[in-house]
Amino acid sequence: MTLTISAQPLTAAAFAPFGDVIESENQHQFYINDGKALRYHDIARVGIAGSEAHVGISLVDVSPWSLPLAVTLMEKHPKGSQAFIPLDDQPFLILVAPCGTTPAPGDIRAFVSNGRQGINYHADTWHHPIVSLQDQQRFIIVDRIGKDDNCDLHHLEPGQLEVVLG
Repeated sequence: MTLTISAQPLTAAAFAPFGDVIESENQHQFYINDGKALRYHDIARVGIAGSEAHVGISLVDVSPWSLPLAVTLMEKHPKGSQAFIPLDDQPFLILVAPCGTTPAPGDIRAFVSNGRQGINYHADTWHHPIVSLQDQQRFIIVDRIGKDDNCDLHHLEPGQLEVVLG
């Protein structure tokens, strides 16, 4: 005898006994990166036994930036790595600088993802907010979330660094 089950629509309530539904509907959200990205914060958790912090999975919608890009902000997360996994198969711009003291404009490197490549910044690595190059773009973010602060900002003077696609 064959057992038959009927698939039901995936909802947070129906799936709750088994895990988290990863979606942006009805989630805590706020703008980050000077209003260029809407983050759906901490929508699923990767549990870590015995720790007050946890690994969070978030979604973020990034608005397109204009080029040439005037770089005025770098940030880092000293207590954990931060991954961005693209969902829209669109190229995006990545700006990074080595760990440690505040980066000088000459320390910053630029990369372009083909839109199918995600990135994971090592803990304490300076980076610019993700730069969408075409349309609004959605990413999955996997990073450490805790009650303590884990984001250091460094502002560069306008006019010090501009990025173009080569």
